[in-house]
Amino acid sequence: MTNAVEGRDRDGEGRARNARPRDGLGRPLPYGAEGVERQPEGVVRGPARTVDEAQALLDAGKPFHAHEVFEDAWKTGPDEERPLWRALAQLAVGLTHAARGNPTGGARLLRRGADEAARWTGPAHGMDLTGVVAWARALADEVAADGRTVDPASRAPRLR
Repeated sequence: MTNAVEGRDRDGEGRARNARPRDGLGRPLPYGAEGVERQPEGVVRGPARTVDEAQALLDAGKPFHAHEVFEDAWKTGPDEERPLWRALAQLAVGLTHAARGNPTGGARLLRRGADEAARWTGPAHGMDLTGVVAWARALADEVAADGRTVDPASRAPRLR
C-alpha cells in the first residue's frame, strides 16, 4: 500500500506514511525486519467495538496499537465524543511510554489523559471511567517515583 516517492514512504494518495515494520510498542524496526501487524487507520467502529478491540490490544501488551484504535474513534466518531476518545488515546500512549522506559513522558500523558477522562460527563459506553482514571493516576505516580519500565500487559487497565 505504500511506495517510495522522492525517497519517502507514501501511501496510494501520496501522503507520507512510514512503511517500516513496528514492534509491539510501536517502535520502528529496520526495513525487512519482522514486525507486528499494524492497526489499519481510519476504521469506523462503534463504541462497543472500539472498547473491545482496544482492551484486547491492551491485554496483549500492545498499548500503542490500542491508542490507534482510540484515535480512530476520536477522528471518525461524533464530534461531541472526541474528548473521551482523545483522553483514552492519551492513556494508551502514556502506558506505551512507561513500557518503553520513558517515565517522564509516560507519567505526563497518563495524568493528562486521566484529567481529561475525569472531566468527561457524556456517555461512558460501559466503561468504568472512575476506575480507569484511578488506574492512570496510580501508574503515573509509580513511574514518576521509581522510573522503572513497566510491563504493558500486566499493567493494562480494565476499561469495563
